[in-house]
Amino acid sequence: MSKQSIEECVRRSLDKYFRDLEGETAHNVYEMVMLTVERPVLEVAMEQAAGNQSIAAGILGINRNTLRKKLQLHGLL
Repeated sequence: MSKQSIEECVRRSLDKYFRDLEGETAHNVYEMVMLTVERPVLEVAMEQAAGNQSIAAGILGINRNTLRKKLQLHGLL
């Protein structure tokens, strides 16, 4: 089984997304991707930090207040 990078997975998913549009115009793709990817990134960081927001923020390289806002945005608090 070959390992795929996150970049390769995203690229494949985006290629499929555009194929599935069947000629329709895409809108707000950047925002859609960022919000879609952000939630699992936050979830995994919080799991790795055993729920500690300060540690999770350090893992992510963002400040704790930013993490808290993002967790609220995604309904993770």
